[in-house]
Amino acid sequence: MCGIVGAVAERNITAILIEGLKRLEYRGYDSAGIAVIDNDGQLSRLRRSGKVAELDQAQTLEPLSGRLGIAHTRWATHGAPCERNAHPHFSSHELAVVHNGIIENHQALREQLKDLGYLFTSDTDTEVIVHLLHHKLHELGDLATALKAAVQELHGAYGLAVISASQPDRLLAARSGSPLVIGLGLGENFLASDPLALRQVTDRFVYLEEGDIAEIRRESVRIWDLNGQDVQRETVQHQDGAEAADKGEYRHFMLKEIHEQPKVVQRTLEGRLGDAQVLVEAFGPQAAELFAKVRNVQIIACGTSYHAGMVARYWLEGLTGIPCQVEVASEFRYRKVAVQPDSLFVTISQSGETADTLAALRNAKGAGYLASLAICNVATSSLVRESDLTLLTNAGPEIGVASTKAFTTQLVGLLLLTLALGQVHKRLAPGLEAELVEELRRLPSRLGEVLSMEKAVEKVAELFAEKHHTLFLGRGVQYPVAMEGALKLKEISYIHAEAYPAGELKHGPLALVDSDMPVVTVAPNDELLEKLKSNLQEVRARGGQLIVFAAEQAGLEDGEGTHVVSMPHCHEVLAPIYYTLPLQLLSYYVAVLRGTDVDQPRNLAKSVTVE
Repeated sequence: MCGIVGAVAERNITAILIEGLKRLEYRGYDSAGIAVIDNDGQLSRLRRSGKVAELDQAQTLEPLSGRLGIAHTRWATHGAPCERNAHPHFSSHELAVVHNGIIENHQALREQLKDLGYLFTSDTDTEVIVHLLHHKLHELGDLATALKAAVQELHGAYGLAVISASQPDRLLAARSGSPLVIGLGLGENFLASDPLALRQVTDRFVYLEEGDIAEIRRESVRIWDLNGQDVQRETVQHQDGAEAADKGEYRHFMLKEIHEQPKVVQRTLEGRLGDAQVLVEAFGPQAAELFAKVRNVQIIACGTSYHAGMVARYWLEGLTGIPCQVEVASEFRYRKVAVQPDSLFVTISQSGETADTLAALRNAKGAGYLASLAICNVATSSLVRESDLTLLTNAGPEIGVASTKAFTTQLVGLLLLTLALGQVHKRLAPGLEAELVEELRRLPSRLGEVLSMEKAVEKVAELFAEKHHTLFLGRGVQYPVAMEGALKLKEISYIHAEAYPAGELKHGPLALVDSDMPVVTVAPNDELLEKLKSNLQEVRARGGQLIVFAAEQAGLEDGEGTHVVSMPHCHEVLAPIYYTLPLQLLSYYVAVLRGTDVDQPRNLAKSVTVE
C-alpha cells in the first residue's frame, strides 16, 4: 500500500516526484518523503508525518532541486508513523533508499550491522537495507553489483529504489513480492510502484517481474532477472481509455470487475507474503503484539461483506481454533452485547463509509474490545481512520453496485488474517501455512482458469430466463458462498433467490422444489461431498432442476434435470474464493438475458451511508 516514485532527467524532477506521490494517495499512507541529489552533488532530503500536501508545503519553503531523486508515501509496519521513520532512509549521506514491503530478518541484520559500526536512527526494517547496501557498496564498488549482493541477504517482500551521491547518474530498483514499473521518456526515465504515478510524464511502461533488478539512466534501462542474466521486458503503452472509470472492451462494469479479479487479488497479496509465511507486520506496527493477546474474534459487516465474514468464521475456527462470532452490523449496533475477553473487533467494508458498520465500530469503542481491525478498500475512509489496525484490499475502484472484486479481495484479506493469527499463536497444523502461502501465490493465475469457463456459465444462464425463484445450496464453508450467489442473482436480475445449508432442505425449503425452481449448488471435493450428493438426490426426486458447479473429482455428471459445470481442482481451504467466480458470472448473464440494468440495479446504492 506504500507508494514509490523515482526519476532521472536533465531537468529538475522535484515537482514530478511530488505529483507522483499525490497520485498514489489513494493507496493509504501516514508519512511522506523525498530525496534528491542536488546541484552540488549532495543528497538532500525532506520528510513529513502526515499528508503529501505538508511535504509539498515544506518543499516550497525549503526548495529541493535535482535531476535524480526518489520519493515515498509510507504506511507504518515497523515503527510508529513519525518523521524519523519516514522514507527515504540514508546511510552516511551517501545512499538513499525507499522501500515497499516487509523484511522478515531485519532484526538479525540490524545486529550484524551494529557490530560493523552502523548507527540506526529509526525503528524501521528499511534502514537495515540502506546500511546493508552501503556496506556492500564499499566492498564491491559498483552500486548495481552491491544491490545484487544485498538482496541475497533479504528475506521477505520488497520493492526498492536506490540512489547514491557517489554514482549520481543512475537510479537502481529491485522487485521481490512488491510491484515496480519503469516509465520511459525522451532523455529521461522514471520508476514507480503504480503507473498511475507517472501518467503525467509518460504513457510507456516496462513492468519489472519477480526477482528483477533494474538500472535506470536518462538514456537507457538495463534489467537483470532472478538469475542475474540480462533480460528485455516488454514495453506497454497505456491508452487514455484504460482507466478504472472506463468499461474498455466489456459491456458492463460488473463484467469488467469480474475479470479484474486475478489482477486485484495479486494486488491484495503483494508485500504480504514471505517465503513460507504471512508477514504479520502487514497489519500494522503493533499487529504481532496485539494478535498474541487475541482469544476471540468478533466480525461485523453488511451485505456481501457479511458473507465474507461468515467464510472467515469457518477458517478461523477450523484452522486456528480461535472462536469467532459474525454479525450483521445493523443488528449488532442495536443490541446489548456480551463482549468476550480479549476480542479483536473486525469490520469489513468496501467503501469504509457503510453507516451501520461505522456505527458498530463507534459503539464498540469503550466496550472492552482488545483492538479494532478494518478490512477495507478505501484508504481515506472513516472506517480506516477510526480503526487501530487496517488491511487494505487494494481492489481499486468498483463501479458496479453488485460487489465482485471487493468480495474476493476481502476473502483473501481474511485468510491472511487467519494465517497471521494462527502463526502468532502457533495453532496451525505443521506445514499448513507454507502450503497455503504457496497456494495463494498461485491463486491469481488459477482464478484466470476459472474465468475461462465463462461460455459454459453463459449457456447455463439460459435456464433462468423465464424463472422467478431460485434456491442456492452449500454445505460447510460453501454455505456463505451460496448466500453470496443468491444475493448477486437477486440484486441484478430481480429473481427471488434464497440460500440454505444443503442439510436444511428437509426442514422446510424442500416444499418449494419443483420443475420451475432451479437449484444452484456448489460442490467442491471436500469431506461433505457425499452428504451433499444425498441432498441433491432429494431435489431430483421432487423434479427439481439442478445446476451444479462441481469439482472435476466429485463424480457428478450431466443427466436429466441435472446440469454440471466442471470446476478446476483447487485447495480445499481456498475453495470459497474459486467457487464464488462462476456464481458471479451466472448472475451477470441471467441479468443480461432479462434486460435489467446490470451496473445500477433498481433501489440500490453502491455505498450505504445512511440507515
